[in-house]
Amino acid sequence: MARGLRSRATDIRRRSPSCRRSRAVATNCPAVYAALQASQKGIPFIPLRGLIGTDLLRARSDWKVIDNPFGQDDPIVLLPAIRPDVALFHAAAADTNGNVFIGREREVLTMAQASRQTLVTVEALVDTDFLEDDATAAGTLPAIYVSGVAVAKAGARPLGYLDRYGTDEAVLAEYAKQARTREGFDRFLERWLRAEERVAA
Repeated sequence: MARGLRSRATDIRRRSPSCRRSRAVATNCPAVYAALQASQKGIPFIPLRGLIGTDLLRARSDWKVIDNPFGQDDPIVLLPAIRPDVALFHAAAADTNGNVFIGREREVLTMAQASRQTLVTVEALVDTDFLEDDATAAGTLPAIYVSGVAVAKAGARPLGYLDRYGTDEAVLAEYAKQARTREGFDRFLERWLRAEERVAA
């Protein structure tokens, strides 16, 4: 199952120009979240008030300031929707129907519903139906929004995950050092994936 998920992720990376070449843009967390919500709701843009008066507006020509059509002298910013090709995240568990338990991490629900595909790694696969249990249904991402699931114990490493395991500060420090160049990043990633495969075996 994990091999199939990796193959699908690799295929998406090869086909997506944004995965081969990327550029940094100025933004902030509320703007990203709001733009994802626009795609989640199936609308082309969304208003956000908190950007008025910030330097971000000078850096983003695709953000439009308009007058509130329901008020007077009330400017508001319109953000274009963000529609990711794929959402990737780690979760505690999936059930045998493909539903994923995300608990209180509601931002990943927004990511999944905004994206064209969603690939999830989980700590465990459980023989149950999360949507049939009142204790888990409210914190479950339905399988209809999930393109693929793979079991990957400690799959969030080197970051920590909930109270299951902590962050590996040494690995993150090495990543920060190596990732300053594309070549260094590629070397780090190859070593990390080989190490994780040995642990999984």
